[in-house]
Amino acid sequence: MSDIRDDVVAGFEETFGRSSEGVWSAPGRVNLIGEHTDYNLGFVLPFAINRRTIVALGLRDDGVLRVASEFADEVAEIAIADLAPERLHGWSAYPLGVAWALGQFGADLAGVPGADLYIASTVPVGAGLSSSAAIESAVAVALNDVWQLGFDRQTLAKVGQLAENKAVGAPTGIMDQSASLLGREDHAVFLDCRSLDSSLVPLGFAEAGLELLIIDTGVSHSHATGGYAARRASCEEGARILEVDSLRDLTVDDLPRARNLLDDETFRRVRHVVTENQRVLDTVIALRESGPLAIGELLDASHISMRDDFEISVPELDLAVETAQANGAIGARMTGGGFGGAAIALVPSAGISRIQVAVDGAFAEHGFGQPTMFTVTAAGGAARD
Repeated sequence: MSDIRDDVVAGFEETFGRSSEGVWSAPGRVNLIGEHTDYNLGFVLPFAINRRTIVALGLRDDGVLRVASEFADEVAEIAIADLAPERLHGWSAYPLGVAWALGQFGADLAGVPGADLYIASTVPVGAGLSSSAAIESAVAVALNDVWQLGFDRQTLAKVGQLAENKAVGAPTGIMDQSASLLGREDHAVFLDCRSLDSSLVPLGFAEAGLELLIIDTGVSHSHATGGYAARRASCEEGARILEVDSLRDLTVDDLPRARNLLDDETFRRVRHVVTENQRVLDTVIALRESGPLAIGELLDASHISMRDDFEISVPELDLAVETAQANGAIGARMTGGGFGGAAIALVPSAGISRIQVAVDGAFAEHGFGQPTMFTVTAAGGAARD
């Protein structure tokens, strides 16, 4: 962490020719369980991870925002008065979209100073670990501090979601930003996406001799592309036909009626969301009452539901999950929005190497690119460093 912080400070000085006034950071997240339930106002159980996005910031006196990063050559520049979703493009839509969204939540942007921002990250892009929410959350806490806005963490999560929905054009829910802003070490964030009530759930992986292994397939995905939006549209159509405000209002007992009213594809989309909500609730109970060794079957069932009912897995993800399960994982599932990205496996610490070797071999045998694997721990949320 100290190395990348030094890189960000140096990158700011090299890019803008002066010293920054502070450094802020926010973590990526792993969703332990609860996929595609957030925009259906259901339940999710993510946790912030020990991979972070770092932002160095210096104020300006001319009402201009400039953003630069280690992963893009250009410096994006716009007057604060000109901020609007249609004027934001490319990677800079994430940080600049946050500035615009702060205004939508009541910040007086006509009265704030400009700023230069330099961004770097250790959160893998395209792996389903929410590198986008890490950028949004780091920028949100930084601007909230230096502009003295006084917004609480729940509001900043809404700010990040609005930026992603309107400035970036990705129809995501509020889970990722909430995890990045509310995370705590060795805890997951149990979030009700309708009320936005949250509570912390102890994970206890290390105490149980377990680690969470990320298997990044290297298959890139994008929430702004059609598959994610199509799934959301199916969910909204199912709720309309079933005459509920959202799929959150359904339980497993409602599925026989849903089967009679919906076409097969829409029913399977609905069934995933309804059963996934129940799996989240069951996982929270299991963690609190029995510990992490009790959640493996729930993780496995979640993957099957995403593979067969929601149809958002890909062969690489299925192979990663099946290989991990066959080589000693307590449970495994794809994580994130789908169509690529990463799988997670809850693994006894002593068995990490065996699973890594087995997954590498399986990918080579199937002609897939070599995956990237690493373990993560539950970390604290966004903060000034």
